Amino acid sequence: MNKVFLNRAICLLIWVAIGCLCPPAANSQAGGDRSYAFLNLTWSGKAAALGGEAISLVGSDASLVNHNPALAAGWSSGTVSLGYTSYLADIGYGHATAIFSAGGKSEISGGVKWLSYGSFIEADESGNITGSFRAAEYALLIAFSHTIDSMLTFAVSVKPVLSHLESYYSAGIAFDAGALWQSDNRLLSASILFRNFGLQAITYNGGEREPLPFDIQAGFTGKLAHAPLRFTATVRHLNRLKVTHIYDTTATAPYVGSAGGRGEGLAENVFRRVTAGVEFIPGDNLWLAAGYNHQRARELGIDNSGVPAGLTWGFGVRVAGFSAGYSRAAWHPAGATNHFSLSFNAMGKGMPGRGEQRSSGNAELYH
Repeated sequence: MNKVFLNRAICLLIWVAIGCLCPPAANSQAGGDRSYAFLNLTWSGKAAALGGEAISLVGSDASLVNHNPALAAGWSSGTVSLGYTSYLADIGYGHATAIFSAGGKSEISGGVKWLSYGSFIEADESGNITGSFRAAEYALLIAFSHTIDSMLTFAVSVKPVLSHLESYYSAGIAFDAGALWQSDNRLLSASILFRNFGLQAITYNGGEREPLPFDIQAGFTGKLAHAPLRFTATVRHLNRLKVTHIYDTTATAPYVGSAGGRGEGLAENVFRRVTAGVEFIPGDNLWLAAGYNHQRARELGIDNSGVPAGLTWGFGVRVAGFSAGYSRAAWHPAGATNHFSLSFNAMGKGMPGRGEQRSSGNAELYH
């Protein structure tokens, strides 16, 4: 059965790579050209503290299954994760996710994600206020993961999406496919993820379908053998040749100059893809983390503003079977995002990560 699943998983990843490595927007820039962009928000408080992504961080935060379905492997059946983020401009979003054992070395995950843009003033073409309206987007999560052996896990997820913006509606479906590798001593882990490939089934105004925020990512996590430090890095936008923005250099005060300025050089095109962070883990019940997102720093930071755009930090504790965390990410002088998370086991089984349940590695490495 394992061999059959492995063959199917490998075939799936190959077909995803062939079909999606060069999408229609492969040479375009990274922002503002996709529907359902909320699917790429940071749903995990731990990921938020580490720069915004952490697709290779095993057994550390149950909500990471929203970033990579392969990270559901090994969690005890009945693990529940709740999260809320106070976003910019009075926008808020959150999730509720649960992980259940599917027998053997398999897990099924399910949940819901939502994003509320808040309430808006409605007015006619003359500026007369006629009322108010709201805007929100939702996605369901159904994921399946299977561990081939103690080192390799494959996973897929399906995410039906609904978007409601004033009187306009849209619906679509997105898929994720990921693979996770761990070393025998559990000090190293790596992942590859194909995120948000799919289609927009119902368009907002009956016109042409818009593409989804497809992204290919790779991640790496390493724990020092004799020190309570763990490092995580994720490389995003591997399906795009260019992620820097070309600004209008004919303006009287352009934000970005030539290739030697803030926006177009080779180094910028490389480093804007990377998020990185480090954790300090003194024991099973406490973690402290900090990270950096270079793309966010370059695109939203303002020189001499005193606001360190792109920097992130957070902490978490475990008490009486509950795991709680808080993280904060600096975006812009106008504001920052605050992430709150809570995890527990609804069946009273505790919350072992994969390192505790399926290996002889030290449990303290996975919290």
